[in-house]
Amino acid sequence: MAPLLFFAFFLLIASTNGASPGAPGAFPPVNVSSPTPPVPMPPTTPYPPTQVITPPPPPQVKLPSPPPAVNLPPRPPSPPVPTPPVSPPKTTADCIPLCSVRCKLHSRKNVCLRACTTCCLRCKCVPPGQYGNRQKCGKCYANMTTRGGRLKCP
Repeated sequence: MAPLLFFAFFLLIASTNGASPGAPGAFPPVNVSSPTPPVPMPPTTPYPPTQVITPPPPPQVKLPSPPPAVNLPPRPPSPPVPTPPVSPPKTTADCIPLCSVRCKLHSRKNVCLRACTTCCLRCKCVPPGQYGNRQKCGKCYANMTTRGGRLKCP
């Protein structure tokens, strides 16, 4: 029974598609036309060359000329300013800052400070710098020796 029903339905559909345009259930015909060929555009001419307008250069401004140099006579060299004489150390408190500068780079700082302070108190002088210059303090500092005969003052 189902194949018969299917066959009848198929005939109904086939008869409505092939029916005349006025028949019920018929679709209106579709006009299929070939596409129109593209219309060729006339060749374009390039734009005429444009003139580049450059602004005029700014006017040159003259700067005022510098005043002429005035030649002054050279100054005579000033005499060197004498340094005030250093008062000789009188106490251990005066010797410690001088000896700390003298023994600053020594490998055995405490031994150096002890010897330097002794020499400072006896000779009332500590040579400048960290090494050498013993003769600036005179024979007392330069020739002081230990019991073993070695130089005592650093």
